[in-house]
Amino acid sequence: MGNEFTYDGVPGTHQWYDGTPHPWEFARVWHLEPAPADPDTIYAGVEDAALFRSADGGATWQELPGLRGHGSGPSWQPGAGGMCAHTIVLDPVEAARMFVAISAAGVFRTDDAGKTWRAVNRGLRSEGIPDPDADVGHCVHRIAMHRSRPEVLFMQKHWDVMRSDDAGETWREISGDLPSDFGFPIAIHAHEPDTVYVVPIKSDSEHYPPEGRLRVYRSRTGGGEWEPLTDGLPQRHCYVNVLRDAMAVDSLDACGVYFGTTGGQVYASADAGDTWAPIVRDLPAVLSVEVQTLP
Repeated sequence: MGNEFTYDGVPGTHQWYDGTPHPWEFARVWHLEPAPADPDTIYAGVEDAALFRSADGGATWQELPGLRGHGSGPSWQPGAGGMCAHTIVLDPVEAARMFVAISAAGVFRTDDAGKTWRAVNRGLRSEGIPDPDADVGHCVHRIAMHRSRPEVLFMQKHWDVMRSDDAGETWREISGDLPSDFGFPIAIHAHEPDTVYVVPIKSDSEHYPPEGRLRVYRSRTGGGEWEPLTDGLPQRHCYVNVLRDAMAVDSLDACGVYFGTTGGQVYASADAGDTWAPIVRDLPAVLSVEVQTLP
């Protein structure tokens, strides 16, 4: 298979950084998401912004071309990290429903197992997009869902922390009293669907914590009101970033929370974020953190 994608056999393009047409190319896999009910089914989000599925444990893969063939596809363009399908969220109740987040295009939802898709970005506002009702073009960094409440989605956007209570149909801002609403990851407590975690970063040009203080922020009210979690985290001269896939939670009763940094540290909290400790240091930049609870 070559590295240029076609849709139903017809070559296609998306916008490049300068606004010119650019052929779809396979560059890397950004995210793997296993199907909860079938261990042999896996979804892969790739750059440039395509979705693949394997039904045999990863031995073979087939594209779900409806996403890339969405009518707005030619207007998608890369964010600073590339045009990546970086988040895949599977609805635990509606088996045919799935959400994909793309930087920089937005959030897309399918209700028929990936055959057709539509943009679900109403309520998002992005600097540089003059149309306040633009369907696509939004640089979404991460979305998260609690399996007990699949109609509620949380989002960390390029700027703004957002929430949807209607499966992405509309979004509202919940940044509240955060010191900065720029950031990359977002995660939800395993047992408390209104407890949300983010890591504020100073700005889109200065990728380090505000004031050089590494703080995870937690909301127990589903957004709006946030508290800094600092116990065990460096509070002076800390200039690392926490990337979109580098935060995870476990399913233990107390709900452990974990995140990695571009400085090569992985921090863990065994008490839902109240206290933290580094569990490893001196790694290369940590791009992704995944947690598995062993039987």
